Amino acid sequence: TQVLRKGLQRGVVLSTGSFLVYEAHKLISGFAEVHASFKVEDVIEQADYLYGSGETEKLYRLLVQHKNSDDAELLWRLARSSRDLAQLGSTSAEEKRQLTYDSLEYAKKALEINESNFAAHKWYGICLSDVGDYEGIKTKIGNAIVIKEHFQRAIELNPKDATTIHLIGIWCYSFAEMPWYQRKIAATLFATPPTSTFQEALRYFHMAEEADPNFYSKNLLFLGKTYLKLNNKKMALLWLSKAKEYPAQTEEDKQV
Repeated sequence: TQVLRKGLQRGVVLSTGSFLVYEAHKLISGFAEVHASFKVEDVIEQADYLYGSGETEKLYRLLVQHKNSDDAELLWRLARSSRDLAQLGSTSAEEKRQLTYDSLEYAKKALEINESNFAAHKWYGICLSDVGDYEGIKTKIGNAIVIKEHFQRAIELNPKDATTIHLIGIWCYSFAEMPWYQRKIAATLFATPPTSTFQEALRYFHMAEEADPNFYSKNLLFLGKTYLKLNNKKMALLWLSKAKEYPAQTEEDKQV
């Protein structure tokens, strides 16, 4: 039940019978025509089961076999899986860098195949932001407008995806608190540099909560942090208390 709940909260289509479907299909895989017809669907079923179970390494090993696929659903999942593997503490710095760049390529390919896939836009934006960590502050700021455009396109395609709405909130929060020297860099890159306000960030965090209440500990945390920035301690306490009481099921929840 917890696996199913967490999977659905993060916008993953997760079937509790995923493994059963996958194994049952293998029994009839001798029928080449049927197998060819359902192969991608079965891989996606198993991938979503592994993602919901937190099996990061197994999921990556499954999906990387399909890195040359022309299916956008497989490729954006591979982008996400590559990024998740890069985030593990056991991943070396060299592997982390390679996986970060690989994830961007997989997301880019998914978009080229299907521009109307909201998850491809979402993960392209996330992966492009990650690559900026290796290429310096100028590149990171330079990519910022493109990143936001992809998040906005993802929301156009799927207005109920709370995590993408949250990500735009994070984008706004980051630019609202940007230090002066980074603002100076932004001013040299753009005639009108990207800017935002804490009020705008707050609006997106609330929109995310409305789309899927209590879906993500970090959204609760940033509602509290944003209210603190706006000097509203009463509302900050309300949301920070919710973040504190959130059931810690992941490493990120514990950090929050």
